[in-house]
Amino acid sequence: MDNRGAIYGYTMVYRETKDPKYLDFAQKVTQVYLDRLPEDLIPYWDFDAPDIPNTTRDASAAAVVASALLELSTLTKDENLAKEYRNKGEGMLVELSKNYQSKDVNTACLLHSTGHAPAGSEIDYSIVYADYYYVEALLRLKKLNEGIPVLAALHKI
Repeated sequence: MDNRGAIYGYTMVYRETKDPKYLDFAQKVTQVYLDRLPEDLIPYWDFDAPDIPNTTRDASAAAVVASALLELSTLTKDENLAKEYRNKGEGMLVELSKNYQSKDVNTACLLHSTGHAPAGSEIDYSIVYADYYYVEALLRLKKLNEGIPVLAALHKI
């Protein structure tokens, strides 16, 4: 089970439409995801993989969800949820930055992503979209720390 697309997608759909059904769905899917994360906040390639904890992690999923959580933290009206989303998003970024950066291994930002494990494809790889969402999440966090709405910052580019 991988909910990263739903978490990210419904968060952005709510941001653009302001239709509360999308926020509600984003929050429900997010809670299921967060409840199943391991302690270090980096998911396994599948939460139902038979060989957990001895299976591959997915840095790409963590990068996507970290970005979505930071955005979702600005959209929810529930202060406790907003704090949880921000803390988890920041925690994912800290873990990715400490233990998943490629450093001198290759030209990618992140290591240890999983593309399609059942097909034996891109297992423990660097994947370009992982880098995209990682950088996006870092920029979101920077703007949040500066008190600048992310969309307002993007419109100035």
